Amino acid sequence: MIRILAFLANAFPFWVAAGGILALIRPEWFRWFSEWKPAGQSLVVWGLAVIMLGMGITLSVDDFKRVGRMPKCIGIGVIAQYLIMPSLGWSIAHLMKLPTPFAVGLILVACCPGGTASNVVTYIARANVALSVLMTMCSTFLAIIMTPLLTQWLAGTYVPVDALGLFWSTVQVVFLPLVLGLALNHFLPKAVLWVTPVAPLVAVLTITLICASIIASSAEAIRNSGPALLTSIFLLHAGGFALGYGFSKLFGHETSTNRTISIEVGMQNSGLGVVLARQHFADPLTAVPCAISSVFHSVIGSMLAGIWRFRPGR
Repeated sequence: MIRILAFLANAFPFWVAAGGILALIRPEWFRWFSEWKPAGQSLVVWGLAVIMLGMGITLSVDDFKRVGRMPKCIGIGVIAQYLIMPSLGWSIAHLMKLPTPFAVGLILVACCPGGTASNVVTYIARANVALSVLMTMCSTFLAIIMTPLLTQWLAGTYVPVDALGLFWSTVQVVFLPLVLGLALNHFLPKAVLWVTPVAPLVAVLTITLICASIIASSAEAIRNSGPALLTSIFLLHAGGFALGYGFSKLFGHETSTNRTISIEVGMQNSGLGVVLARQHFADPLTAVPCAISSVFHSVIGSMLAGIWRFRPGR
């Protein structure tokens, strides 16, 4: 059973891509996920909180201690994350002359931390999984400050950005679930052991529903703006993977570390981008680049992982 669950979770690029395509063809199948609001909050928000909780239960106090054992690699990876992607997002939005909501959405997702799916891709690529997990953890905690500030600075040229509101939303849907998961792992380790095998698949299916529902809600606009929007999102993630690798290589790291940092930089927490876009920007189209982003980085990441898996690095 555990092998089956792992296989289904590792097939996340297929689920995300299939969900996105189906959402364009049959949007009515997925709209309910973003429209239903139990306890006053959309399922999109609850879904991201569940994903972050799932990440939290995989963390322990020892993980924070391990950060001190490889500070250089983690520091370079996190700097690359918040230097390369936001710069790319802003530059591509201007060069492609994207409509305002799409430009803001592209910048927003570029300012988000690394996604948890990067850990799965790193595992498939046979790169440094421990480094990947620690980088995701650090960039996610830093997102509480970095994502609001960078978004206000870069997207503020298009529309007013409520940095304080973004900060509070990030605390609610990222920091609190992570801390709760960490506490559960520390105080109820036996219960966590029962949940852990299922958590990755739950996260994959949830992110698929989140992104498919947003694509479904704006299916017509996506079809009308297809080429420029899709090209911009592709350039963002392809550039992130390439520049992340090159940035790491500049510091003389081994191939395995270069690949890990490449994956971390190229793959964003698109679900967080969707939630922040829906809660803090009036135009619903702002969430669209964030949703499509999940499809692109999953597909590109899985292709790289497949190639690197059979070309072992040092």
